[in-house]
Amino acid sequence: MNLSVVIPCFDEFERLPNALAGALPSLRERLPGLELILVDDGSDDGTAGLLHELARREPFIKPLILPRNQGKGRALAEGVALSLGARVLIADADFSAPIGELSRLEAALDRGADVAIGSRAKRGAREIDQPLHRVVMGKSFNLLVQSLFLPGIWDTQCGFKLFRGELARSLFAGLVTDGFAFDVEILWRARNRGCRIEEVPVRWLNSDSSRVLPLRHSSQMLRDLLRLRVRT
Repeated sequence: MNLSVVIPCFDEFERLPNALAGALPSLRERLPGLELILVDDGSDDGTAGLLHELARREPFIKPLILPRNQGKGRALAEGVALSLGARVLIADADFSAPIGELSRLEAALDRGADVAIGSRAKRGAREIDQPLHRVVMGKSFNLLVQSLFLPGIWDTQCGFKLFRGELARSLFAGLVTDGFAFDVEILWRARNRGCRIEEVPVRWLNSDSSRVLPLRHSSQMLRDLLRLRVRT
């Protein structure tokens, strides 16, 4: 298996079909060495049934249904554990980073990186229709992340990251941060192992139906960062 794509899904019954329809042509070009793992994180809107239906139509889709909502990080950890690919891509259900941007991350691994992370902050990135409050929230969070964990990485939270397969499975197997701050833990642990992380500029299309709620999730992410700092 060449590539595993792992996508967490929470209450995605409405938007997943359209988002996936745009990505499927590019994904099919990578068959037969591709698997698409869709993880339902305890949705209550019919997402689980949708994933099973998609799997019936597309044999390379593998649904994983979690019994209750546990958070984006935990959903990805469960999905990565099932992956078989020599490389593992984690992506968002809305494909805010279009699947065509994957070639940029692959080039980074071809150059010797262990982890390639999509970035909205690096020169050459294109961030389209991102509201000002989300830009400010992201930059403020990143400054805190850089001061506590990952100096020199300018966008830890872009939901588009490519790992060498065995490394991904090893990193996510030890994940303790279940929520949205999981990216920080994964990258911090990778850096502590001496892994080479390359930040790659990508095109990013803002989704109006983003699952990140600025006030609620900002406080949760701050709490998770402080907990991670205390543990280490």
